[in-house]
Amino acid sequence: MGLEERKIADVIVLTPRGMLLGGRETDELHEKIKELDQAGNQRLIIDLGKTTYMSSMGLAALFRARATYLKREAQVKVCCIDKKVRQMFVLVKLPLVYGDDVHETLEEALASFHAHHTT
Repeated sequence: MGLEERKIADVIVLTPRGMLLGGRETDELHEKIKELDQAGNQRLIIDLGKTTYMSSMGLAALFRARATYLKREAQVKVCCIDKKVRQMFVLVKLPLVYGDDVHETLEEALASFHAHHTT
């Protein structure tokens, strides 16, 4: 597992690779989200395009990310969800938590920040 981080304009994109099973790789993602949150990051995208499987612990990290960002009126979005991971999302009703902040592509997720910004 590795966690790729990049910045596109004022948006941080985190791309976890491999499986998020609740071990070191999930802790790494959780810690990075916590670090960005505490630093005051306003816009975060979690790109799951390279995540092949996610356990309940991985899903919990996404729930926590959403909750902590919303508390400060910041935004976190998810994109590029693999079919297997998408099944888990639906099973635990994560789309209800993320609402309109689940996107098919990174480009759509990035564009949605600007769509929200102009309304």
